[in-house]
Amino acid sequence: MKRKSTNNFLLALTAFIWGSAFVAQSVGMDYLGPFTFNSIRCLMGGIVLIPVLLLFKRNGRKKSQEQVAEVAGAGIGSRKDLIVGGICCGLALAAGSSLQQIGLVYTTAGKAGFITALYIVIVPVMGILLGKRVGLKVWIGVVLAATGMYFLCITEGFSIAKGDFFVFLCAAAFSVHILVIDSFAPKVDGVALSCIQFFVCGILCAVPMLVSEQPQISQIMEAWVPLAYAGVLSCGVAYTLQVVAQKNTDPAVASLILSLESVFSVLAGWVILGERLSGRELFGCALVFTAVILAQFPEKAR
Repeated sequence: MKRKSTNNFLLALTAFIWGSAFVAQSVGMDYLGPFTFNSIRCLMGGIVLIPVLLLFKRNGRKKSQEQVAEVAGAGIGSRKDLIVGGICCGLALAAGSSLQQIGLVYTTAGKAGFITALYIVIVPVMGILLGKRVGLKVWIGVVLAATGMYFLCITEGFSIAKGDFFVFLCAAAFSVHILVIDSFAPKVDGVALSCIQFFVCGILCAVPMLVSEQPQISQIMEAWVPLAYAGVLSCGVAYTLQVVAQKNTDPAVASLILSLESVFSVLAGWVILGERLSGRELFGCALVFTAVILAQFPEKAR
């Protein structure tokens, strides 16, 4: 029971870090372009995970991973799976994080957090293409989420704001990212996979950064606080906490706790940035959060 409570606390802490990171990302836009911010934060996240990998190796985690890979028939191919998986995850992460950063230029951190949380509903819908069954509760969640998106994003002139549209595309990209991780994570070490994806994402974002944004060292130094929070805490620390906490936690319960990320993003935007949501937008947030919660409940066993 004590271990369960500890794991739940670590997952809630992970959700808090991810949710509050929307504020850091929003503040970072005052100093840096979206590609510059993403490139630096991801490279920082990858660097932070290197000593974590070394620590796991020292504690015998690497030996345990090799034994699991051998039993699964991965053998020598496990290294190939790790590299291919890391590249695929990095591509999806680069697309999702870049779209999210661009969206944050035009929308609030709170709204971005809630719209991004739609990946929890989008993922099972995408799973249909992979031959996975989707229950009635998921379709109810899709309807609730779509209704919530209407109240949250659609203006009186029946047009969706530019920032909200970019963040919605980011939610779709993160859905692909989750499905790619679901495919490769059972075959390789999760922390190593994350480390590779961060470096791939950082390098990919560096190309448009150098071409279109050309940041100055002085600008990077001015944004070091949001960069450090988003890079070290959101990418490095939070992911490691998730890996440790989910080891002995039911996936449905873990996803439910992590979905609080969207709530923390709104609260952080309200407390730190002074952002305000109208009654219409709050109602939309409530519907989206209800859809997120509903998507986590397991189906009844037949």
